[in-house]
Amino acid sequence: MTTISSPKYVLSEESLVHPLLTQPVSQSADIFELANACTAYVSVLVESDHDENNATLYKRLFVALKLLRERCDDDLPPYLVEQLIAGEKSGSCVPDCWLETTTQVDYALALTQAVMGGTLQPSVAKQLTRLLHDMVWMLAEYVKEPYFTAH
Repeated sequence: MTTISSPKYVLSEESLVHPLLTQPVSQSADIFELANACTAYVSVLVESDHDENNATLYKRLFVALKLLRERCDDDLPPYLVEQLIAGEKSGSCVPDCWLETTTQVDYALALTQAVMGGTLQPSVAKQLTRLLHDMVWMLAEYVKEPYFTAH
């Protein structure tokens, strides 16, 4: 009797990381797409010790954050405004002193540059990468928070 095994779908680290290393962020990406790209980069960075891949991921993260910073002053396209309409505004995920998106992006850019510089002790770089991870995830959540009131 022959047993037919079902195919197994195993996501390897390489299959998850490869697109992040090879596909640049689109220059026309909106703030949601940029926020998602940034979270993907930091999620891999916080888990990886592969120096060559990390160098590329930090560069891509930096580019994505710079694009996000540029988009902060742009008017939102209607399809994003629709996603940001809320019946009632709930509390924000960030403290009141950080309510400017540009401030949060600037902090993330500074952390990225500090770690990319390669002059930090490995333990400090790892801790700053974790802080960067948390900052970027909080930033991405903040960018997507509903803040327009429905009429």
